[in-house]
Amino acid sequence: MIETLKFYQDFPKEGIKFVDIIPLLQDRKVFGEVIDRLSKYTTAANVAAPEARGFLFAAPLLVSDSVVENVIPMRKSGKLPHNDGDLIEVRVLKEYGYDSLFYRKSDIAAGKPNGDVFEVTLLDDVLATGGTAEGVAHSFGQLDIEIDGRHYSVRVKEFVFLLGLADLGGRERLEKIAPVHVLAEI
Repeated sequence: MIETLKFYQDFPKEGIKFVDIIPLLQDRKVFGEVIDRLSKYTTAANVAAPEARGFLFAAPLLVSDSVVENVIPMRKSGKLPHNDGDLIEVRVLKEYGYDSLFYRKSDIAAGKPNGDVFEVTLLDDVLATGGTAEGVAHSFGQLDIEIDGRHYSVRVKEFVFLLGLADLGGRERLEKIAPVHVLAEI
């Protein structure tokens, strides 16, 4: 898998080594192998996928041999239509600055709870510092989802990434919250 990826030094700014996962989408066999491997690590019925590259790998899990029944999209500002009180903002510190992601509580509620908890696998392309995943996990942990008068909590059951950048400490940061699975580390 690593041999398929492309790397760009100093993108999007100086000092950042950008990992381009798009080549994984340009080879049917490689993409199928990646989805098969991701499905083995994804044990929650609900998968949260940050924009935009997380979507590309989470959605196929709905039709794979995995347990996934619901994808929770996490989008940039202005990308998710919503009703009052439904949209949640997560402000995160990434390796190149602050960013915000948004998700809808109704997208979680559309999924499948395990007892009185919506367990979620957070799936993304690259684990760098872990700031995005940590911010999302903390946001989920504060939620109360009400369905027909019954209250549910939300928790990240595991983190799953295609690639981990070992020298940035993201794995250690996230393992304090839930198990971390990475298909390949560099």
